[in-house]
Amino acid sequence: MGTSAQLEQTASTKIGSQGNSDALLQIVTFQVGAEVFALDILKVHEIIRFQRLTRVPNLPSYVEGVLNLRGKVIPVVGLRQRMGLERKEPTGTTKIIVASVKDNVLGFMVDSVSEVLRLRADTIEPAPRLSENRQRYISGVGKVNEQLLLLLDLDKLLSQGTQAEVSATKAAAV
Repeated sequence: MGTSAQLEQTASTKIGSQGNSDALLQIVTFQVGAEVFALDILKVHEIIRFQRLTRVPNLPSYVEGVLNLRGKVIPVVGLRQRMGLERKEPTGTTKIIVASVKDNVLGFMVDSVSEVLRLRADTIEPAPRLSENRQRYISGVGKVNEQLLLLLDLDKLLSQGTQAEVSATKAAAV
């Protein structure tokens, strides 16, 4: 797990039709703090090991910096800070998930990446309405072997204003 070639081999669209209860959603699971999150694999370009980032002055607190990925400057968002958790120094398990958010390609720093799973669409429940802040970026809750997975909606995690700030980070670094 971890190379883009492996992800590309397992990546596929939803199997079956939207109305079919047997439809499968392929997801990448990862950890941020004590919680396990998941992303639709179709949003993920690749997963890379953490590498040193270039800091750009006057960044929002949740933007860790930028990295050069095969000639492209990619802003990296620290999901811990974006979710209101305390920043943690990167470790050997820290990964960067490079994913699409609307028209942008961004990196998301996570504590660890677990695996690629297939989850039946009919097993995903709507996110509980605990707080409006958390509700915004959790699109649903899936259950795999007694473990709950919080399905992350990157488009909602980064609102229009936030995406503009992150895009400005990229422009400032170029």
